[in-house]
Parts: sequence; structure tokens; C-alpha cells
Amino acid sequence: MIELLDATVTVWAAGHDTGAPGAPSEHVVTLLEPTTLRLTERRVAVVGANGSGKSTLARLVNGLVLPSAGSVLVDGLDTARDGAAVRRRVGFTFTDPDAQIVMPTPREDVALSLRRLGLPAAERDARARDVLTRYGLGDRAEVPVHALSGGQKQLLALATVLATEPAVLVCDEPTTLLDLRWRRAVDALLDGLDLQLLQVTHDLDAARRADRVLVVDGGAVVADGAPDEAVDHYVALMTGRPLRVGDRPGGHP
Repeated sequence: MIELLDATVTVWAAGHDTGAPGAPSEHVVTLLEPTTLRLTERRVAVVGANGSGKSTLARLVNGLVLPSAGSVLVDGLDTARDGAAVRRRVGFTFTDPDAQIVMPTPREDVALSLRRLGLPAAERDARARDVLTRYGLGDRAEVPVHALSGGQKQLLALATVLATEPAVLVCDEPTTLLDLRWRRAVDALLDGLDLQLLQVTHDLDAARRADRVLVVDGGAVVADGAPDEAVDHYVALMTGRPLRVGDRPGGHP
């Protein structure tokens, strides 16, 4: 279970020069307004415009971003106090798989992620090959990573994270850079996972398949509810269509 308790994210940013000698030229920018959420559903989608704060919200869940105020809990573990334990429970994948693939071959990359389990080298290698086969990359185990397609790299990034058997998976726009074929392959993989999934996405069809959808705008969750209603709210927000009474989805506790 994921809980945000008045979680707020602020940063210092360059400001306007006031002209006064020695006056500070920085000001506080709020990336995420105080947010309280209790996410128990198996699949939660987060949608919003670029720069809306949705990725900031997602990165709070595994401690990539820490709250400036409030707290974030995963299965009762505080991301600020129990960071290592949280990261063992929460896997994270980025939009661009090149941001997280670090080894020369898929086998080596998956085996590296398995080091945290304390397994002997031979067992890590065998498990890595099994994981790659499970996710359709068995015949690419020794292929140089740079020779993989974008879709194969995204599958590898997911396989590397899933190899450690996280309880929660956070995906930050995992299909944005993919063509239709690979988008469908990644969607099918995510749809079949037996864990809690928090997916940031611009794919509204994928969002509608979730159990719950959060709409983020201007650093705040502006809609939260059933997928169709929340996605419709987002479409109205982005197209400027006035919302009618009853359009706004009901909130969750």
C-alpha cells in the first residue's frame, strides 16, 4: 500500500533580481502541493500534461524524490527514514531505458540487479538467463545492449527490475518512446503483472485499463477516481471543454 500524507515537494529556483545589494535572487517553487492519498488498488495510473508534477509524485514512491514536508509510506515504511528497505520493495523504470541499463549485455545487466539478493555468481547468471527468457529476451542474452531495439531495451529495463521481485512497480511513461508494436508488448507485460503498479502515462487507453486514475495539473491532484471519469476529466482539462456538474470523479479516502 502506498500512502502520501500531506506530501509536498519544493525546490529553490533562480528568481528575479530585486536590484537591492546582497538581496537573494532565488525563490521557492512548489512541484507538488500538499497531497494526501491512500493507494491500495492493484493498478493506478497517473496522467497529466508535461511539467504537471506527475513524475514528481511517482518518484516520491521509491525515494528518488523525498518530500520537503509530510511523508510517504510504502507498506508502512517511510521513504525518508527507511530508504533502503523501500527500494527493496519498490522497483522503478524510467521513460528512457538507457537511463538505467548499465552493463554491456542483457545477461550481465539482470545479473547485476540480482546481487542485492546475495546469490552466488553462478546462480545469478542462471537466474538472469531464466528472467530474460520469461520476458522474451532469451535469445538476446549475450547481444550487446547497444544493438537492441528501443522496445527490447525497455523490456530489458523491466526485466532487470522485476528480477528482484518487488512488491510495487513504478513506471514513468514506459511506452512513450516506443512504436505501436513494442507499446503493445510492454502494455501486455504490465497488464499481466501480479503486483501493485503505479504507471505514469500519456497513453489514455492504458490509463482506462487501470483500477484508479489520478489526474495531476499544476502540481496538484485535481481528479481522482474511476478510470473513465478521471480520464474524461483530463481530456476536458486539456481541451478547454467546460466541465458539467457530475463530470468530476469522486475522490478516494
